[in-house]
Amino acid sequence: MSESSPIIYTKTDEAPALATYSFLPIIQAFAGAAGVEVETRDISLAGRILDAMADLLPEDQRRPDALAELGRLATTPQANIIKLPNISASVPQMKAAIAELQAKGYALPDYPEDPSTDEERDVLARYDKVKGSAVNPVLREGNSDRRAPAAVKQYARAHPHSMGAWSTDSKTSVAHMSSGDFRTNEVSTTIAEAGALRIEHVAADGAVTVLKESVPVEVGEVVDASFMSRAALVAFLGEQVAAAKASGVLFSLHMKATMMKVSDPIIFGHAVRVFFADVFAEHGAALDGIGANPNEGLGSVLAELSELPDDERAAVEAAVRAAIEDGPDLAMVNSDRGITNLHVPSDVIIDASMPAMIRTSGHMWNADGEEQDTLAVIPDSSYAGVYAAVIEDCKANGAYDPTTMGSVPNVGLMAKKAEEYGSHDKTFEIPAAGTVRVVDGNGSTVFEHQVDEGDIWRMCQTKDAPIRDWVKLAVTRARATGAPAVFWLDETRAHDAQLIAKVRQYLPEHDLDGVRTEIMAPVEATRFSVERIRRGEDTISVTGNVLRDYLTDLFPILEVGTSAKMLSIVPLMRGGGLFETGAGGSAPKHVQQFEQENHLRWDSLGEFLALAASLEHLGDHFDNGGARIMATTLDAATAELLETNKSPSRKVNEIDNRGSHFYLALYWAQALAAQTDDPALAERFAPLAEALAANEDEINAELIEVQGQPMDIGGYYAPDPELAAAAMRPSPTLNEALAVLR
Repeated sequence: MSESSPIIYTKTDEAPALATYSFLPIIQAFAGAAGVEVETRDISLAGRILDAMADLLPEDQRRPDALAELGRLATTPQANIIKLPNISASVPQMKAAIAELQAKGYALPDYPEDPSTDEERDVLARYDKVKGSAVNPVLREGNSDRRAPAAVKQYARAHPHSMGAWSTDSKTSVAHMSSGDFRTNEVSTTIAEAGALRIEHVAADGAVTVLKESVPVEVGEVVDASFMSRAALVAFLGEQVAAAKASGVLFSLHMKATMMKVSDPIIFGHAVRVFFADVFAEHGAALDGIGANPNEGLGSVLAELSELPDDERAAVEAAVRAAIEDGPDLAMVNSDRGITNLHVPSDVIIDASMPAMIRTSGHMWNADGEEQDTLAVIPDSSYAGVYAAVIEDCKANGAYDPTTMGSVPNVGLMAKKAEEYGSHDKTFEIPAAGTVRVVDGNGSTVFEHQVDEGDIWRMCQTKDAPIRDWVKLAVTRARATGAPAVFWLDETRAHDAQLIAKVRQYLPEHDLDGVRTEIMAPVEATRFSVERIRRGEDTISVTGNVLRDYLTDLFPILEVGTSAKMLSIVPLMRGGGLFETGAGGSAPKHVQQFEQENHLRWDSLGEFLALAASLEHLGDHFDNGGARIMATTLDAATAELLETNKSPSRKVNEIDNRGSHFYLALYWAQALAAQTDDPALAERFAPLAEALAANEDEINAELIEVQGQPMDIGGYYAPDPELAAAAMRPSPTLNEALAVLR
């Protein structure tokens, strides 16, 4: 066996973190028996908070910065990282996690929303590096290859998930801005000379404020700048509130405040202010006085009301109730608890909320817990048309049929913090009317925008090497599958025009004989893809970073019922591999159910698929025959688990995540015992396969009998490891059987 590098399995947050306590011991036992080392790194929200504040903590509370370590590893050929979903934290989540860690004795400072000292500004800057999508940009040193594995697609066709019927009379629609948004204000260029750019704000009186002193740029990279007009946004939101009221449909806002952690909370706050315009007109001064921030959602504003005198608090609460009663019906996140679409920015994430709505006949839930047609408000027009095109197709042709529909795998441009998802440190809420300009090292103006107070200005970068690699990956996947590869690029959009030129430059570097490639604007590409889907044909979507995120939820949710079942491989540009466990977030509602009744419905299929791909990479990269056998047999075990329907149930006192892990271990051991490529490995696993099969009923009983009661694991963001392990490994029989492999 050649020298090998370890597999790094990440510890993250919420449901996948709980599942790790159950599945990781199985992984380590099986892999260890084949000579494969599996290590862990903690990149949870709590862990990253502690890392950011390490030098401010006592020595005994410090820990190595795991994310920084993995970021360095991702730039080497030895990288083999399995990355589970993590929290992309909003401000309320940051505050809650900090408070939990403080209660556990960590000497962390509070989150300073309005810093007034250099020390507080330093603390805020540290916390803000943890906020939002802080993990993925560090690890994604390659582009994305996401697709539904054959076993998953076959299972979905044989056991189709529910799809709500569509009517041609549906009032559901998408609304987006037509001017004044990021799409229409965008300018773009390809850098001709390496150097650095400076971002400046020039006030009306000529005063110059440097917003960012230095943005390094490379030859050939694409740089864009744009802004969203506050005045245009507020006018648009007001029009949509009125339109929803007039049409009798739900008002719903769909954003990505977790990933777009600077711009989207501001936009969300404007939506709260517009919907509750009378509240802020009458009580704005009082709300400002107690620090109520609509950017954090209606829920945060309401939580701050306890700081007001009783009579004033009652007046504000009455005004909020009146606004809800007089306005259009609001889409609900939780009708039973009165949680609206505008309560918490991180509760409604567009790439999850829009596919769920489309799958449910274009409906969302109203305050009475009933389905209702919806006006989906997506302010920026860059990608809103994709959802509009799918909705129009469903109105015209009905719901998609999972038993016959084709697939839309994705090749996504995301390496080196590409496009909008890398713009956070170059996004600003403009303090005063004037001009924002981008200046190069020679003092020449590259971009310039006239802006007003409150506008949101941003700059994005997309480096040349990732673009070239993206084109190569698209051709590779098209050749491997025979499906056409469609670049979702619009020649009328400034950024896309630059990319189209590069795509046309780099495509001839590859053998295109028998390979079909197309360049289409996103709406046209959507229509092309859904037409093919209905004929049972596959179409590779080759997209930028944001559309990668959107489409790898949209089409999987329609095709196989969830994005968590996708195989997500990131071939790192230096030769290593990053294997992401599907999509779909970290499932806080699953944790709520677990805490209430000790039943975890999280489906670890994404972990199974990523582990198999990681083992396969290890086998190929280091000529490790044992790892290849582990990968092949794991794939077989996963297929059997799907076919025998051993995935977690949503209902308590039925199979849950832990039971699914047991069956995966049983089928994997049986496959290893039955294979003939490595007799010694077969002999090693035969006793385990026999023991697990013989004790199937007893293990199931031990896993089921603990359910139906509240479960406390000593924390939400930072659970007690011993309590969590005990909760997620409640079967002594299973634990003893696995121990024989060590």
